[in-house]
Amino acid sequence: MDLFEQHHLQQAENEAPLAARMRPRNLNKFIGQDHIIAPGRLLQRAITLDQLSSVIFYGPPGTGKTTLARVIANSTRAHFIAINAVLSGVKEIRASIDTATEKRKKHNQRTILFVDEVHRFNKSQQDALLPWVENGTVVLIGATTENPYFEVNKALVSRSRIFQLKQLNNDDLYRIVEQTLNDRERGYGNLNVKIEPNALDHLVNVANGDARSLLNALELAVETTPPDEAGIIYVTLAVAEESIQQRAVLYDKEGDAHFDTISAFIKSLRGSDPDAALYWLAKMVYAGEDPRFIFRRMLILTCEDVGLADPNAVVVVNSCAEAFDRVGMPEGRYHLAQATLYLANAPKSNSVMGFFDAIAAVEREKESEVPTHLKDGNRDKKGFGHGAGYLYPHAYRDHWVAQQYLPASLQGQVFYQPSQQGFEAKINTQVAQRREAQLAAVVAGDCVAPVEVLTYGVTDKATDRWLQRTLSQVGQQLGEIRDRIFTLTAPQRHHLILDLNAGSGLLTWEALRQVPEGGVYACIRTTADEEAIVEQATSLPELMRPIVLQSALTQLPEILAAQAADVKFDRIIGRNALLHESDKLTVIKLLASLLQDSGEIVLAETVAKHTQRLYCLLDISKLDADLCDRLITAEEAIYNNTSDPMVNWDADDLRIWFESAGLVVEVKEERLNSQLHISSGLIERWFGTNSDRPTYATYLGRLLSPQEVDTVKGLFNRYLLNQTVSWSSAIAFIQAKSNQ
Repeated sequence: MDLFEQHHLQQAENEAPLAARMRPRNLNKFIGQDHIIAPGRLLQRAITLDQLSSVIFYGPPGTGKTTLARVIANSTRAHFIAINAVLSGVKEIRASIDTATEKRKKHNQRTILFVDEVHRFNKSQQDALLPWVENGTVVLIGATTENPYFEVNKALVSRSRIFQLKQLNNDDLYRIVEQTLNDRERGYGNLNVKIEPNALDHLVNVANGDARSLLNALELAVETTPPDEAGIIYVTLAVAEESIQQRAVLYDKEGDAHFDTISAFIKSLRGSDPDAALYWLAKMVYAGEDPRFIFRRMLILTCEDVGLADPNAVVVVNSCAEAFDRVGMPEGRYHLAQATLYLANAPKSNSVMGFFDAIAAVEREKESEVPTHLKDGNRDKKGFGHGAGYLYPHAYRDHWVAQQYLPASLQGQVFYQPSQQGFEAKINTQVAQRREAQLAAVVAGDCVAPVEVLTYGVTDKATDRWLQRTLSQVGQQLGEIRDRIFTLTAPQRHHLILDLNAGSGLLTWEALRQVPEGGVYACIRTTADEEAIVEQATSLPELMRPIVLQSALTQLPEILAAQAADVKFDRIIGRNALLHESDKLTVIKLLASLLQDSGEIVLAETVAKHTQRLYCLLDISKLDADLCDRLITAEEAIYNNTSDPMVNWDADDLRIWFESAGLVVEVKEERLNSQLHISSGLIERWFGTNSDRPTYATYLGRLLSPQEVDTVKGLFNRYLLNQTVSWSSAIAFIQAKSNQ
């Protein structure tokens, strides 16, 4: 370097902006970032001992990244090369590597390569650095305002130690001003500068942790303020306000601040905090964020986080967005603020996320054929039976009928989980009641309730899932039974209710809704049913959960005496609670002892003796007369079995038993007709085997040969498989009360 070049460099340094002149040249003068360069810290030791390995400095502007690199340059014996990623490319990188290689060969000297704004290098430029960093030709010091884990090559990051620099605090900024005013060589130590305390406070406050912004403002204030007669430069509050008129806000529309701020905004909306939402909105608008981007994110939130809790949210926000397009800025800020406040105060529901569960199910499913009754019947109804068995919802009460709408492999799957918020709370109960009615068809052990008298075969999983969603009107029928029971029960809000057969939850959940100030006891027969209902109840507040009693009805008084002594019930309800009881009179007397003086028992019992006969579904003309007679006799024997507690009684017997227990009773037997879909699984259950109870095929086998049983099964498969048939059954509704 000759004298002219040295003079030029010295002149350039003297004429440099104050922020560049005041860069500390060693660690002793460095202010802030004590968490990484305080005595004893790793970086401080590495710089002092000149043993630095590759590092990346990450932090906001004006926090000292470049300054730290310069301190390292002044403290190391290594050769130091500095390039800026904005101005440099692969050519400059190669030139730096060539220099580093030469220094290493000729002088055994390390080279530190400082790359400012390293995130600005594209992938190929960063890849060009990688091998030379890896073999130690250069020690990399990178500086970036963006998260290196996202913006810098992963291989470079893995070979570097990341040091995060934080915004300077106010004390740091005050010390920087003091240091600048006292520095005679590079600062204003040779001038008589007086800064009013409130003016200094304003500079520090608006600088917002950015030392460069602070020094630039101080330079402008000092350089543009003439000294008074005594040679004193007074920096007043007015001068300070003119020198730094706008707060330095860290915000890059493609960087971390952009994503972090919009994230904070959305999370504030989701968290229903209008104050925080307005703050983050103001920060984005202040920093120049595109309002259309903000509206786009709010429109997403209207469905993702508000959803059906307030269906008008998407309408309001979309209207604000359209109004903004017509009005523009600055008045358009009103529309931004209104949309923000609407969403922040709207009830929240993310039930729409069920759609993504459905997508996941589609990705997992290998077969998802449209059920036959949902197929288009206009083209292939005659040839393939498409559309046959479809139940037209408008032909039913409330324009709803339970039938299969999911593929067979997904029947019973629940995707939509309505919340209890806003508008969605109004439909929550309706959705829950319909699902409960469908689910009860299988959980209660009744499967297709009136058919269970005959379906003693082993239950397969596909059938169970089908039954949960139902391919017929069973869900609707159970819902009607539930409604009828509660109409007869007429519970008051403070009543205590005992559900005798709560495994299905059909009556339990409705009881909880109707007696919010009372209580519900749920009698469960099996451990599995107990675990299921307890798990379902976990979503309720503890005081609102049913009290579960695992017990047979014959042991129920003892269980109650142990767990809830002296408890008497205002209402005892149940569906098919007595169906399997061998000594129904004894059970009824036990139940009567659990009633309050004014209590009532309301039950709905399937009268199995009067249920649909399967042979009536067949065209028995296809059989010879002798086989037909024996088929009818064999099936009728099922319902004439005096030792079977499921079929050895009818409504008149129930009336006699309740009266014998000292109760005033009214029993009404009603015939119900519904539609039943005959699936292959259902036929297999009828003609399968079961170690617990005889199946339909077992009963037939008492009068028919195995070949003849196979013949009957063949008729079922030929004429009934995948058909929807009319099914007749009988339900006895019992309402009993004390005669006192």
